[in-house]
Amino acid sequence: MSVLTGLGCEVLYQPDAKGDGLVVAIRESGAHVLIVRSTEVNAAMLDAGALSLIVRAGAGVNTIDVAGASTRGIYVSNCPGKNAVAVAELTLALMLTIDRRIPDNVAALRAGEWNKKEFSKAQGLFGRTLGLLGFGSIGQEVARRARAFGMPVLVWSRRFGTDPAASRAAVEELAVEIVASPDEVVRRADVVSVHLALSTDTRSFVGAELLRQMRPGSIFINTARGEVVDYTALQEAVSERRLRVGLDVFANEPTSASGAFSPPIVAMPGVYGTHHIGASTDQAQEAIAAEAVRIVRTFVETGRVPNVVNLARKTPATHMLVVRHRDRPGVLAHVFERLRDADLNVQETENIIFEGAQAAVARINLDGEPTAATLEAVRSREEVLDLQLVRL
Repeated sequence: MSVLTGLGCEVLYQPDAKGDGLVVAIRESGAHVLIVRSTEVNAAMLDAGALSLIVRAGAGVNTIDVAGASTRGIYVSNCPGKNAVAVAELTLALMLTIDRRIPDNVAALRAGEWNKKEFSKAQGLFGRTLGLLGFGSIGQEVARRARAFGMPVLVWSRRFGTDPAASRAAVEELAVEIVASPDEVVRRADVVSVHLALSTDTRSFVGAELLRQMRPGSIFINTARGEVVDYTALQEAVSERRLRVGLDVFANEPTSASGAFSPPIVAMPGVYGTHHIGASTDQAQEAIAAEAVRIVRTFVETGRVPNVVNLARKTPATHMLVVRHRDRPGVLAHVFERLRDADLNVQETENIIFEGAQAAVARINLDGEPTAATLEAVRSREEVLDLQLVRL
């Protein structure tokens, strides 16, 4: 917080604020920036004050009304990749826990029992095939560690279609095998680990159809989001296909740090659960805190927002008007007034100043094509040196 106060920010630290209490806190403080961990941010909070930026101190933004923030012109940013190593470490820990039945070993010893014969039954991870559903920063860190364990790694991810260059580099570095479908992953893998972000497309992505294709007795890990997996179908797969399961995340988790919680699946034999602690290491928390501060610092000092998640990837703009002009007061106001007169909406704009601050070039993206009359009206001011119209 000292870094933020050093930027001239007034910092209110209220980690337990949520619901109506958070609405009141935003309204009374007039906060411009809100930093949250897993706290829900809803429409009432967006309307409560003068928020300009919401920072999710973590990777996922599913607890934030991102669409609502977008309609209100509020930036939403996150801290991707900063907890990847921590989550990957827990993923491997769950694999070892399941294979070696470590909690059961400990429980038996604490109860005064010695049962080496029973607890010596383990397959080992070396040479076992790991299948990854999702290959973002966490999936890549899991693959890196799995290779060190001598596990061949199969990968399926939509990212291969949206960011092929970055994905290709990661694939080459980590020597993983890309497969064509999630079905192929679950059919071929001895261990399946889920690393998908939660979205409308991935909710209940891992359902009965995928789970029934898993090998009998294989291992299933979910350290991503509880809602990505149909846990009712997973319960059936545990019973019918003798799956062994490690879970760090659940749907409808308690919002408080402690309390009662007893989802039926965690009571099943061969199922091991943790308390959504994947990102909860000191190293990860320090990295996330530093990234959150960097985001706020950049916003305060430049007006730009790193890692913003809710800017339009493609606007309705159809044409770009390039205006070379004298850098004088009122020139751009003249241009925008003529565009307004023509009922043309500006989607994006950029004004680049040449050395000496005597001339500039404005690039203005428009949602329609200006008529010849509109272009002539823009040219009518003598400080407008040249116009160029580009179809996008």
